[in-house]
Amino acid sequence: MDDQQLLERITLDPEVMTGKPVIKGTRLTVEYVLNVLAHGATEEEILEEYSSLTREDIRACLLFSARSLSESSFMPLTAA
Repeated sequence: MDDQQLLERITLDPEVMTGKPVIKGTRLTVEYVLNVLAHGATEEEILEEYSSLTREDIRACLLFSARSLSESSFMPLTAA
Protein backbone atom coordinates (compact mmCIF):
# COMPACT_ATOMS: atom_id res chain seq x y z
CA MET A 1 0.00 0.00 0.00
CA ASP A 2 1.47 3.36 -1.00
CA ASP A 3 1.43 6.60 1.00
CA GLN A 4 -1.56 8.07 -0.84
CA GLN A 5 -3.65 4.98 -0.18
CA LEU A 6 -2.75 5.13 3.50
CA LEU A 7 -3.56 8.84 3.75
CA GLU A 8 -6.98 8.24 2.16
CA ARG A 9 -7.85 6.28 5.32
CA ILE A 10 -7.77 9.55 7.31
CA THR A 11 -10.64 11.99 6.95
CA LEU A 12 -11.51 15.41 8.29
CA ASP A 13 -15.16 16.39 8.64
CA PRO A 14 -16.41 19.28 10.75
CA GLU A 15 -19.42 17.13 11.68
CA VAL A 16 -17.27 14.30 13.10
CA MET A 17 -15.21 14.83 16.25
CA THR A 18 -15.25 18.61 15.67
CA GLY A 19 -13.18 18.24 12.51
CA LYS A 20 -10.23 16.39 14.02
CA PRO A 21 -8.57 13.87 11.70
CA VAL A 22 -10.18 10.45 12.18
CA ILE A 23 -9.83 7.00 10.70
CA LYS A 24 -12.35 6.81 7.87
CA GLY A 25 -15.63 5.26 8.93
CA THR A 26 -14.88 5.62 12.65
CA ARG A 27 -14.87 8.22 15.38
CA LEU A 28 -11.33 7.27 16.39
CA THR A 29 -9.06 10.26 16.07
CA VAL A 30 -5.48 10.12 14.91
CA GLU A 31 -4.61 11.85 18.17
CA TYR A 32 -6.23 9.06 20.21
CA VAL A 33 -4.43 6.28 18.34
CA LEU A 34 -1.07 8.03 18.72
CA ASN A 35 -1.74 8.64 22.40
CA VAL A 36 -2.45 4.98 23.16
CA LEU A 37 0.66 3.96 21.20
CA ALA A 38 2.72 6.52 23.13
CA HIS A 39 1.45 5.08 26.39
CA GLY A 40 2.65 1.61 25.50
CA ALA A 41 -0.25 -0.08 23.75
CA THR A 42 0.81 -2.44 20.99
CA GLU A 43 -0.75 -2.67 17.55
CA GLU A 44 -2.16 -6.03 18.57
CA GLU A 45 -3.83 -4.55 21.66
CA ILE A 46 -5.39 -1.75 19.64
CA LEU A 47 -6.61 -4.18 16.98
CA GLU A 48 -8.13 -6.43 19.65
CA GLU A 49 -9.92 -3.49 21.27
CA TYR A 50 -11.20 -2.06 17.97
CA SER A 51 -12.01 -5.01 15.76
CA SER A 52 -12.92 -2.86 12.76
CA LEU A 53 -9.40 -1.36 12.57
CA THR A 54 -6.55 -2.72 10.50
CA ARG A 55 -2.79 -2.42 10.73
CA GLU A 56 -2.99 -0.08 7.74
CA ASP A 57 -5.28 2.24 9.74
CA ILE A 58 -2.64 2.51 12.45
CA ARG A 59 0.10 3.05 9.85
CA ALA A 60 -2.10 5.74 8.29
CA CYS A 61 -2.26 7.58 11.63
CA LEU A 62 1.52 7.50 11.91
CA LEU A 63 2.03 8.68 8.33
CA PHE A 64 -0.57 11.43 8.66
CA SER A 65 1.20 12.72 11.78
CA ALA A 66 4.62 12.56 10.17
CA ARG A 67 3.39 14.48 7.13
CA SER A 68 1.64 17.04 9.31
CA LEU A 69 4.84 17.66 11.27
CA SER A 70 6.96 17.87 8.15
CA GLU A 71 4.72 20.65 6.82
CA SER A 72 4.91 22.67 10.04
CA SER A 73 7.55 25.10 11.12
CA PHE A 74 8.68 25.38 14.70
CA MET A 75 10.30 28.22 16.54
CA PRO A 76 12.22 27.50 19.73
CA LEU A 77 10.79 29.09 22.84
CA THR A 78 13.24 31.32 24.63
CA ALA A 79 13.05 32.90 28.04
CA ALA A 80 13.07 36.68 28.02
